[in-house]
Amino acid sequence: MIGNRLDSRELFATEREIIIAHGEENYRLRLTSQNKLILTK
Repeated sequence: MIGNRLDSRELFATEREIIIAHGEENYRLRLTSQNKLILTK
């Protein structure tokens, strides 16, 4: 991580989906086959 920038390759090094806990909610961040990001609640 450099400053407030995080490279997505670090997040998706081993998985194509991560869960982000934000307060009481969980969000799914997925990497698609077309290399796009999708964030869902």
